[in-house]
Amino acid sequence: MDHVDRTEIRPCRAADLPLLDRHLPTPGAPTRHADRFARQEAGTGTYLLAWRDGVPIGHGQVRWDGCAAPGVRAAVGECPEFNGLDVRAELRGQGIGTALIHAAEELTRERGGTALGLGVGHDNPRAAALYRRLGYGPVVAYTDRWSWTDPDGRTHEEADPCTFLVRDLTTPDA
Repeated sequence: MDHVDRTEIRPCRAADLPLLDRHLPTPGAPTRHADRFARQEAGTGTYLLAWRDGVPIGHGQVRWDGCAAPGVRAAVGECPEFNGLDVRAELRGQGIGTALIHAAEELTRERGGTALGLGVGHDNPRAAALYRRLGYGPVVAYTDRWSWTDPDGRTHEEADPCTFLVRDLTTPDA
């Protein structure tokens, strides 16, 4: 059964943050949801949410200023990046991630963009297969470095080996 038709994709609103924290918890204080919403409020990103029956079920962020990793920036400049894609585990495989990616592509086109990039961890073959199916091709390997602060105030540094992929948005949708 196809559930995508019941899924609404829209930018995050301030009132959505408590629901996101409850239904799609992320580590850190403030949470990644708050960080991504702050980026949206600053005009450097758009935080897209997937909803079904009034409940958030997925999310992803378009960073209009591109990927922060120096190796990626050297390869693709400020190509907008779609990152943080996640869908509730029990709903994966229903087209929700694809709908979020297509919404990000459409927003990029509306802003005059001709390409969209995204990173995929080397430990995530399922996502890599989805991105290839949608027309994204590898450009450069890099290490995604990020940090988060736990409720006790301790900062945790993370590093994930990734590949940055790009899709030419001037070609028809895959």
